[in-house]
Amino acid sequence: SAHWAATEVAWPQPRRCQRCSLRRGCITFPSLLTFVLLQTGPAVEQAVRGLVLVPTKELARQPLTAYCARDIRVADVSAAEDSASQRAVLMEKPDIVVGTPSRILNHLQQDSLTLRDSLELLVVDEADLLFSFGFEEELKSLLCHLPRIYQALLMSATFNEDVQALKELVLHNPVTLKLQESQLPGPDQLKQFQVVCETEEDKFLLLYALLKLSLIRGKSLLFVNTLERSYRLRLFLEQFGIPACVLNGDLPLRSRCHIISQFNQGFYDCVIATDTEVLGALVKGKRRGKGPKGDRASDPEAGVARGIDFHHVCAVLNFDLPPTPEAYIHRAGRTARANNPGMVLTFVLPAEQSHLDTIEELLCGENEAPVLLPYQFRMEEIEGFRYRCRDAMRSVTKQAIREARLKEIKEELLHSERLKTYFEDNPRDLQLLRHDLPLHPAVVKPHLGHVPDYLVPPALRGLVHPPKKRKKLASKKAKKARTRNPLRSFRHREERRRPTAVPP
Repeated sequence: SAHWAATEVAWPQPRRCQRCSLRRGCITFPSLLTFVLLQTGPAVEQAVRGLVLVPTKELARQPLTAYCARDIRVADVSAAEDSASQRAVLMEKPDIVVGTPSRILNHLQQDSLTLRDSLELLVVDEADLLFSFGFEEELKSLLCHLPRIYQALLMSATFNEDVQALKELVLHNPVTLKLQESQLPGPDQLKQFQVVCETEEDKFLLLYALLKLSLIRGKSLLFVNTLERSYRLRLFLEQFGIPACVLNGDLPLRSRCHIISQFNQGFYDCVIATDTEVLGALVKGKRRGKGPKGDRASDPEAGVARGIDFHHVCAVLNFDLPPTPEAYIHRAGRTARANNPGMVLTFVLPAEQSHLDTIEELLCGENEAPVLLPYQFRMEEIEGFRYRCRDAMRSVTKQAIREARLKEIKEELLHSERLKTYFEDNPRDLQLLRHDLPLHPAVVKPHLGHVPDYLVPPALRGLVHPPKKRKKLASKKAKKARTRNPLRSFRHREERRRPTAVPP
């Protein structure tokens, strides 16, 4: 404030707020960012003054300056395949540069980006994931290209050993700000339930009943612990005609971002993911890309970070129990946002009950009231569906899962690379590209997609309306043939006889 008073800079006039729609003096973050960067003194030469480091490419693609794009220019340099176009953008010296540490260091070493004489602000977002994603060496090399004096901000959801090491590396005599708000919304907004399943088969049976009978409506996120389990679950749902998408780190960046965009727009209602792909949560002591063979992603910077916002998620289904209490909190945080209601349902086996009790103790804190309420569901009423689930589970073999993963990667690579220029010229056709189409590596039996009325529980027969299949449009030739066939249409039109030629 002393600097602003010395330079006689006036505070922005009150305008209509983007959030409350009232004309008052509340300043949103983008307008405040514009004011700080543009009104800190006399006019100076255009240069890069802000640097934002993020652990994943998807997090870098979020619109930082949605409300002040005319005043502040932001350059995203996280994608490795656009190096030539990125150098052209950096030559224009944008105000803020966003990217992963490896991509920023690459541009600094190629002299396409210079920060030593102009940088004023360094922001490290999701700091607890940078070391986990293997950016420690890149970050140490990157700091050598920065000026001696600049302001640094570290944002982190948790405070672990990696954050402490990063704090000592980047910050000097810092001030720590901790949010005192509750980690999850209250019970009036977020309903949390647990359901005990005796066997693994019961989990698949219950999930089938919830989705096929439309007991859970709206968009939902299904969480599993491994990538192989996510494809097993998707192929299982395909047997019953339930479309679902899998967030897979092996897919190209364009495909992963397109899946999230279409999910937010309501193209499909079910997404299957793991903690690594959505939350960035890793097991302590492991680094990204060094996990089991079946779960290793080819892109070390892949993953939909927990900073990505999934819009209007009605339910979060923990098909597999979260490995840590932090993972449960981040999973549940995908729903009940912006004063919207939400529900979290956790499937638990009897052997996992003690681990779930530990999670519940940390959630309760000082409150003695239980947080995870029992989900009232009578399994005996859906016993008629058990033989269908067993039949579907037998069809989903390890070979089918392997073929499904390879098939999806090949198709997404085709759509992402060969059709890239076509989609740029025809953006409307990109909306028609869907990611929840059946993979069909296993034998799909058509009768499983139909739910007979006698199998629906009596208490739900008046409420449940399973989705009907859309009829295929008949071709014009077949339709014309049916109308001319009197045995099918019961219509006969007498043909006019041509007059015979009279001989001269």
